[in-house]
Amino acid sequence: MSDNPLLRDAPYPPFDAIRPEHAEPAIDQVLAENRRRVAELAGQVRPTWASLVVPLEAIEERLERTWAPVSHLNAVMNSEAWREAYNRCLPKLTDYATELGQNEALYRAFRALREGEAYPRLEPAGQRLVDNALRDFRLSGVELAGPERARFRAIQEELARLGTRFEENLLDATQAWKRRASAEELAGLPETALALARRYAEREGVDGYLLTLEMPCYLAVMGHARSRALRREVYEAYVTRASDRGPHAGRFDNGPVMERILALRHEAARLLGFASYAELSLATKMASSVEEVLGFLRELARHSRPAAERELAELAAFARERDGLERLEAWDIAYYAERMREERLGLAEEALRPYFPLPRVLEGMFEVVRRLFGITVRPRAGVPVWHPDVSFHEIVDEDGTVLGGFWLDPYARPHKRGGAWMDECRARLRRDGAVQTPLAFLTCNFTPPVQGRPALLTHDEVLTLFHEFGHGLHHLLTRIDWPSVGGIRGVPWDAVELPSQFLENWCWEAEALALISGHYETGEPLPRALLERLRAARNFHAGLQMVRQLEFALFDMRLHAEYDPARGGRVYEILEAVREEVAVVRPPAFNRFAHGFSHIFAGGYGAGYYSYKWAEVLAADAYSAFEEAGVFDAATGRRFRREILEQGGAREPMALFVAFRGRPPRVEPLLRHSGIEPVQEQPQ
Repeated sequence: MSDNPLLRDAPYPPFDAIRPEHAEPAIDQVLAENRRRVAELAGQVRPTWASLVVPLEAIEERLERTWAPVSHLNAVMNSEAWREAYNRCLPKLTDYATELGQNEALYRAFRALREGEAYPRLEPAGQRLVDNALRDFRLSGVELAGPERARFRAIQEELARLGTRFEENLLDATQAWKRRASAEELAGLPETALALARRYAEREGVDGYLLTLEMPCYLAVMGHARSRALRREVYEAYVTRASDRGPHAGRFDNGPVMERILALRHEAARLLGFASYAELSLATKMASSVEEVLGFLRELARHSRPAAERELAELAAFARERDGLERLEAWDIAYYAERMREERLGLAEEALRPYFPLPRVLEGMFEVVRRLFGITVRPRAGVPVWHPDVSFHEIVDEDGTVLGGFWLDPYARPHKRGGAWMDECRARLRRDGAVQTPLAFLTCNFTPPVQGRPALLTHDEVLTLFHEFGHGLHHLLTRIDWPSVGGIRGVPWDAVELPSQFLENWCWEAEALALISGHYETGEPLPRALLERLRAARNFHAGLQMVRQLEFALFDMRLHAEYDPARGGRVYEILEAVREEVAVVRPPAFNRFAHGFSHIFAGGYGAGYYSYKWAEVLAADAYSAFEEAGVFDAATGRRFRREILEQGGAREPMALFVAFRGRPPRVEPLLRHSGIEPVQEQPQ
C-alpha cells in the first residue's frame, strides 16, 4: 500500500493524486496498525506519560491525518464516488472510536496514570489530557455491561450514518432545485447577482438566467428581487429543502432521519445514566446544566425581544408606506430591510461590494493579525490543491518560524457543501524530537469572480471570512504539543467560538477597514461617508438577529432536553412553543427549517447551538479590552495570543479568559455592541 497517496508521510496531503478508491484501503491499513499498537499500549503494568500517552497521541494523529483529506474532499468535491468511499469508511471509523472508548485495559492504564505519583508533576496540559481521557472513556460506555455496551456501540454507528444521510439529503435537495428566469423577473437584482445567474445558465447549457438555491443566489433574490412572487417561490423552495413540503416534497425527506437521531441520542444518554441527551452534551461543556443554559438564553431574550418587536413594527410600517404592503411575510423581510437600510441609513450592501474585493480583504486581514499577534501570512506556491480556485498560505512567526498553514477554498460551486467552516487537516504534534506543524482548511461559499472582476464581497461575507480565520488561528497558533488538548481540540464547544467571534470586531473599526477595503478598479479606500454609514448600520435590526439566534438555541436545547420516547421528537411542536416564547417573526406553516438544521443534526452542535451566544459574551468582553487599550494595541494582542490562542484546550476556558481579561466575563459588552439597552428589573 506504499503507493497509496493517503499513506505518504509527506509535508502536505497530495491532493493532486488522492482518489476515492484510495480512501478505504488507507483507512483499513491505519486502523489495523492502530489496533495492534493499542493492544500493546493497553497491556502496560506501570504506564507512564512517555510509554502510554505519547505513542497513543501519535497513532491517533496519524489516523486523523489520513481521514481528514477524505472527509474534506467529500464535502468540497462531492460525487457519487467520493460519497460511496466516505460512507464505506465511516462505520469502520465509528466502530474503532467506540471500541477505543470502551477499551477497559486502556481505561485502567489511564486510571493508573491518574492515580500515580507522576500525575501531579505533569504540566497543566498533560493533567487536562488525562482527565479528559478518563471522562471520555466513561462517556463512551466503558463502564457499561455486555449487552448495554454492545447496544451503545450499535447506536454510535447508526448515528454516524444518519448524520451523513442528513447532510447528503440536504445537499441533494439544494442541488435539485433550478429555475430559469427572465430579465423582467429579476428586476432589482444587482449586476453581480445577474452575472452569477448568467454563469449558472451557461454552466447548465441553457440561455438567459438560471436561479439555484446556492447561498449567493438565494440571498440575492431574497434581498433584492422586486417580484414578490419570485421571492416567495424561492423562499419556499429553500425553507422546504429535504422535507415533506415544497417543490420536491418527500424526495429527500429528513423527517424520519431527525426522529431516529433524536431517539438514538436519548437512548445513548440514558444508557450512560443521563436524563437526556442535553445533559450528556453538557458533560463536556462550560455550562453546568440545562437550567443554566435555558436561563442564560431567556435572560438575553428578555433584553433583546423588546428591541426586536420595535424593529419589526418599524419595518412593517416602512413596507406599508413604501409599497402599500398590508402584511409583511417571511419572504418580504430581507427585501424591505435592505430597502429600509438604503433609504434611512444611506447604505446598500451592494454598494459596498466594489470596496471589498477578496484579494484586498485577504491582504488587509493578514495585516490585522500581523499587528495584533506578530505573525505574517504569506502565500506558498507548489502545495497540492483539489481545485484551481484553492490557494495555500503559511503563517510565520516574528523569528521566521513557520507555525502552520491553511488552504483557502473561497467560492460556491456545484457539489460543494454550503456554508463556511474551518476544519483541521493536521494537528500540532511533537514526535521524535521534532514538531509537526498544524494545517487547516478554510472553506467559504462566496460569489466567484465574474466578467473579469475579482470576487467582490458583501460586508457580511467579510465578517464570515474573519470568523473562520479566527477558528483557523486557534488551531494554527497553538503551542500545545499534544493534539488531544491542542488547537481547537479539548476546548469545550461553548468556548470554541470565542476566537472566531472575537476577530469579527475588527471588521467594524475604521483603522482596520482602511486595511481591508479598496475599490477593485481604483484602489480607493472605503469613503469616509460610507464608512460612517456602515458603522452606523452595525446594529441595524440587531434585536431581530439576536432573537433569531436565541430561537435556534432554545429549540435545540429543549428538543434534546424534553425528548420523550413515548411521544417522539415533537420537532415542530417544540419549535412552535419556542417561537411563541421568543420569536417576533412567525414563518408560514410550510416552513421546514428543522429539516435543514444541519448544525444540530449533522454538524456537532446537538444540544450545543447555544454555544454561539455563550461564546459571543466571552468574545465581546475580550474585545472590550482592546476598546480600552487601543484596537491595535500590540501588548493586548500578544496577551490574547498567549493566553487564548496558544493554549487551546490545555486549561479550563474560564481560567484562560480570566488570565487574559483579569476578571470573569460580563454580558454588558455584548448588549452594548449589539445596540441593545438592558431591560431593567421591575421593583417588586
